[in-house]
Amino acid sequence: MTPKPSRTDAMKLIIEQVKQELPLYEPETFVCGPDNNCIGCPKKLIELVDSELTYWESAMSRGVTPQFDEIRRFGKLCTNVKRGLVRNNIISA
Repeated sequence: MTPKPSRTDAMKLIIEQVKQELPLYEPETFVCGPDNNCIGCPKKLIELVDSELTYWESAMSRGVTPQFDEIRRFGKLCTNVKRGLVRNNIISA
């Protein structure tokens, strides 16, 4: 049986997964869709994830340990943003 990761390690794992799966810094993410028929603005969604990600990287480097509800909230935010990007055909499922 493997030991559970610490809260900091769990948040770092989520951050690494987000960096791999979401196009945080890709130029095509920051343009409006054809005919501006976006379902939720991809640019704003990515900016929201990026600001949270930057906050947590900075906070953890200062020694702040995320609480369980903060880890859950960040994970849920990333899941919902990914779902929005799939709906807008920015990424595939």
